[in-house]
Amino acid sequence: MMKEEIISKINDFLIDEFEVEAEDISPDANLKDTLELDSLDFVDLVVAVESNFGVKLVGEDFVGINTLQDFYNLIERKLG
Repeated sequence: MMKEEIISKINDFLIDEFEVEAEDISPDANLKDTLELDSLDFVDLVVAVESNFGVKLVGEDFVGINTLQDFYNLIERKLG
């Protein structure tokens, strides 16, 4: 899967499932602040990633993940 496809798919489910405004989505946006995530939302995010990409994420995967770009890179690595 190409990086552009990964980004597009992530952005689509952020808009659809997490009700993030499209204009708030940018690579340097802070993941927690932009998505206004709490601990239950992280569970939903993990489920969304698994259903959209077929990869499992665990809590340790989110260490050092601050921006949406970090998150895109994480998913790209997991798919690699």
